[in-house]
Amino acid sequence: MHFLWPEFLWGLAVLPLLILLYGFILRKKQRSALRYASLSIVKDSLGSTAKIRRHLPPFLFLVALAGMIVAAARPTAVVTLPSTHETVILAMDVSGSMRATDVQPNRLAASQAAAKQFVAEQPENVRIGVVAFAGTATLAQAPTRNREEVLAAIDRFQLQRATAIGSAIIVSLATLFPDHGLNVAAFSYGSRVQEKNLNFKPVPPGSYNSAVIVLLTDGQRTTGPDSLVAARLAAERGVRIYTVGFGTTSGEIIGFEGWSMRVRLDEETLKAIADLTRGEYFFAGSAPDLKKVYDTLRSRIAFETKRTEVTALVSVAAAALALASALLSMLWFHRIF
Repeated sequence: MHFLWPEFLWGLAVLPLLILLYGFILRKKQRSALRYASLSIVKDSLGSTAKIRRHLPPFLFLVALAGMIVAAARPTAVVTLPSTHETVILAMDVSGSMRATDVQPNRLAASQAAAKQFVAEQPENVRIGVVAFAGTATLAQAPTRNREEVLAAIDRFQLQRATAIGSAIIVSLATLFPDHGLNVAAFSYGSRVQEKNLNFKPVPPGSYNSAVIVLLTDGQRTTGPDSLVAARLAAERGVRIYTVGFGTTSGEIIGFEGWSMRVRLDEETLKAIADLTRGEYFFAGSAPDLKKVYDTLRSRIAFETKRTEVTALVSVAAAALALASALLSMLWFHRIF
């Protein structure tokens, strides 16, 4: 647990003094009782049940006071809460390597089936957009709550040459932030050029809670903007990117339209993209693995684990203890302490 105002914790130093004061008052009362009270009252005061009842209300109040001091320090904790994501962008690789049959019937068909199941299991209030990328990236379906339109867009995928992972990220961001002037043409092959109409202030990575990007690829970037430069654009806007590596990491020779090419999954870059944006990387070597990955992603997107201020919870607990202390004291002794 961390605290936003830790200086208030010095107030806990008062608690030992209160305990000493309480002990002093008890001893003074006991001496007075032994001197003036009847024998039956003295015996009652010495019973174990009576002692527990005598000390429990003050103990609960002391714990409540400690809780109030901790609450004043504004504690934070890492908790899992329902997410507030309104939009999910599926950025899916449709490069020629996706026709490989090491995953039956082929990688593209397996990725389409898993993606459609993922779409079908999303909450109704979540909008889903689809970006298809190979040598270029295009918005195959604008974010919508109409699941039939999303599934139809996934079914329309056509294989093309090359792999432009950076383009996929930029097109996804342009879909989420249409007023930021983002476009693939604003970036050279390996460097970033001046962007236009970007009147925004960078935010902490992973802090944008309204949308996430899920990027699936089976290869490595061969063209388009640098993948990590594009990932930094997402990080500056607080958008998390969950990356999914599908296929083989060792490399495989794939034939496509008379061409032969060796494709290899670039896990290091995908991990770096996820790390930069505070997302997560997943590897899927088969169709069942990919379905499991999408199931995991569904839970990750539906619930977020993040550091949250829990002052209200601590305050409520402290108030409940203070109230219980007062009620027990009134019930047993007809007075508050």
